[in-house]
Amino acid sequence: MTKSRLEAFSDGVIAIIITIMVLELKVPHGATLDDISPLLPVFLSYVLSFVYVGIYWNNHHHMLHAARRVSGGVLWANLHLLFWLSLFPFVTGWMGENHFTRVPTLAYGGVLLCAAVSYYVLQGRILACEGNDSVLARAVGSDLKGKGSIVLYVCAIALAFVTPWIAHSIYVLVALLWLVPDRRIERTLKDEHR
Repeated sequence: MTKSRLEAFSDGVIAIIITIMVLELKVPHGATLDDISPLLPVFLSYVLSFVYVGIYWNNHHHMLHAARRVSGGVLWANLHLLFWLSLFPFVTGWMGENHFTRVPTLAYGGVLLCAAVSYYVLQGRILACEGNDSVLARAVGSDLKGKGSIVLYVCAIALAFVTPWIAHSIYVLVALLWLVPDRRIERTLKDEHR
């Protein structure tokens, strides 16, 4: 099976997710800084989620670029990832509207954790389809960054019970770790074409 339809469908879903998130931003009813300050938590949660969706889109693109074909298992694993990403607008809005309180912060972390696990599952399904000597397998290696992110999300969720701000700091830390696109795949593809 070719991967072009999977890429096009995923790109469309991710574009819709970003559109829904931005449509949730409400315009203030005044023209002063005092009028916009109550919207700051909503805006900050939007920025964090936009960065996360961008990270997933970027890494998803690189991963599929390294893949030569997809299987039925890859299609289902991709839908699993898109399901969790599609919940970003909901948890983003809930967390922002409630000024980063405990339960919305826990829900946000839960969605981040499930998205990370589903990305790892998708990567595993592609590796199963491609084989251990594939470009993707060589590029990903032991994937310490991916596994470490999952551990950090679990820690953040646990620490959200103590204080949500610790959890938010960890969410931002993980985003910063992934903000620079994963160059392993690019390097491996470049070496492959030499």
